[in-house]
Order: sequence, then C-alpha cells, then structure tokens
Amino acid sequence: MRLCHIDDLHDGAARGFDPQHSGQDSLLVVRRGPLLFAYADACPHHGTPMAWRKDAYLNAAADRIVCAAHGAQFEIDTGRCTLGPCLGEALTPVSIAVHENGEVHIAVDTHQETSS
Repeated sequence: MRLCHIDDLHDGAARGFDPQHSGQDSLLVVRRGPLLFAYADACPHHGTPMAWRKDAYLNAAADRIVCAAHGAQFEIDTGRCTLGPCLGEALTPVSIAVHENGEVHIAVDTHQETSS
C-alpha cells in the first residue's frame, strides 16, 4: 500500500498516515537521512494516538518520539520507551519499503527495507 514519495518526508521530521482511510492517522513515519522508521500510531501505555496535533510526534530536539497523552519518550530507531509510564516497552514497528522510484509503501513483498 502506497504511503507517499520519500521526498514528501522531510529529513529530521515525522509524519502521520491514515492507510485505512478511517479519518485518523494510525501510522507514523520518521525520516533520518535515507532511513525511515515506521510505527503504529498508538502509545503502548493505553493505545492512545501519539501526536498532540497533526504530524507533531517529535520532541523539540527532534531526537525522540513523544506521546502527547502521557509524555512518554521513545527512541526513533528502536521505538523503545526511555522515559514515562511505559518504560521498557516499545512502539509497534511497521515494515515499510522504499521502491527504486522513491515511492514509500507498507511492505507486503520483498523490496529495499528501510526499517522494521
């Protein structure tokens, strides 16, 4: 399932997606240079959405994903909680793939994996 083109994801930023067209983002993607990290948009503490407003998933330093509801902080590259009520738990990773033409898809077959 296509999400966007890699050029639509700004380096050092995060973006939410609604692949099920439910009216609420259920997936978040963070770009760090050529690497993309994707997670379900649900805090492991209570399953609440992570962003405090559209695409606002990162702290001010842009080095952690933050849950707006609980203040929990997560490593971008692993999804592991390093601060907050779900310490030691992790975000649910979503496998994505970047095709040769730069299209970013939820991975359903073998392509160049950029995160898992």
